[in-house]
Amino acid sequence: MPSLIVAIGWLYVTLMMAVAQANQPDGTIVGAVFTFVLYGAAPVALLMYLMGHGARRAARRRREEAASGAPEAGGEAPADAVAPVREEP
Repeated sequence: MPSLIVAIGWLYVTLMMAVAQANQPDGTIVGAVFTFVLYGAAPVALLMYLMGHGARRAARRRREEAASGAPEAGGEAPADAVAPVREEP
């Protein structure tokens, strides 16, 4: 959650940088767009992707475990997995 707040704050700062650049007498809209994309959107997207790696890996493991039907890690084994064979006297 704190990383999301930082990302939103950084996007706000870069948006304000882009607005200031567009409003300069020699500034252009194209320069403002490049400022926002190269200083703001692209780095934030990359960092959010890299920071979400652990959550994506955990979700993939849960999906694989659910698909294979294997018990979850730490679960208890059934008390009597195989029925005992009765011996004839």
